Amino acid sequence: MTWHIEGTYFENCNCDMVCPCSTSGLTAPADNDRCDVVLTFHVDKGDVDGVDVGGLTVCVVADSPALMGDGGWKMGVVMDAAASAQQAEALGGVFGGQLGGPLAGLAPLVSDMLGMETREISYSEDGREHRVRIGDAIDIAVEDFVSRFDSTGAGVKVSGVGFPADTLAAGRATTSTVNIFGLSWDNTGKNSFSAPFAWSA
Repeated sequence: MTWHIEGTYFENCNCDMVCPCSTSGLTAPADNDRCDVVLTFHVDKGDVDGVDVGGLTVCVVADSPALMGDGGWKMGVVMDAAASAQQAEALGGVFGGQLGGPLAGLAPLVSDMLGMETREISYSEDGREHRVRIGDAIDIAVEDFVSRFDSTGAGVKVSGVGFPADTLAAGRATTSTVNIFGLSWDNTGKNSFSAPFAWSA
């Protein structure tokens, strides 16, 4: 089975700023005893073994120890209610790691799979601003940083990260509430990253 998906992603965690987990390849501890993170992926276009999955959004919700590379993650996946049964199965295989690709590398770190829920997902972005709403379960809005000394307006970037993309735009959440899979937190004002992504396997 072969697949390719591409689109845009953003995440928000409870680190104060520029998460050390991502920027160290999961070898440095988070700012807190637990890492609480949501990663949102909007697929602009994609094909999973002949199934068109373009236009759909998937959220990955995780809670892990401070040193993420040690494993012990709790993780749940929220699937877009706009997906057909065939599309949901295809994307579930990609984001669950069963079909290979980047998330297959994270699978050994997950000790408690909290499940997959299907819900209506509202995803939007406007330049440096990115937002996802999932009923009363998830409401996150982030804004990428732009230095007042940067005349290009390109924004603050971190490169060489690798997952979920090589270069990430750093930012901060303007809103962040989560209550799903038995996990609940408010990460407003905390770290965010965003980037275009393209995965294949």
